[in-house]
Amino acid sequence: MSITDSENLSLEAAQQILKQFVCLERSPNMPLPDNALVRQALRLVAEHSDYQIFGICADTGDQATVALKAYLTALGYTTMPTITAGHDPVYLKFNPKTDRCHVAPYTGTHRGVLVSCQSAYDQGINETFGHLPLDLFEEMT
Repeated sequence: MSITDSENLSLEAAQQILKQFVCLERSPNMPLPDNALVRQALRLVAEHSDYQIFGICADTGDQATVALKAYLTALGYTTMPTITAGHDPVYLKFNPKTDRCHVAPYTGTHRGVLVSCQSAYDQGINETFGHLPLDLFEEMT
């Protein structure tokens, strides 16, 4: 099956789609899949992990907050942290399992969302994907 085939997406194909966003492995000239396919892949991978931890690199605290809330909603989380960001650009990290949120100044050049899938078992998905687009779920709202 081609990873551009959005119907009957396998877990392995979903992981391959998301791995295209790993900043250390991506060639700047590599075309990326469309957002609908990325959303489907992320939802499938998230379903096969126990929970996710989110890291967001953004130009502003407001941009990070909007992205986090969109990702949390799309992945079925009901917890929304209170975020007080006084730095621009920012790195925001949120762990829904512990309900801990941390915001710090960010001097790096990457922008996007890191989604770290956590599983209780070694054979589960324990991998970080990203930097995924900040606006991946914007067209869903």
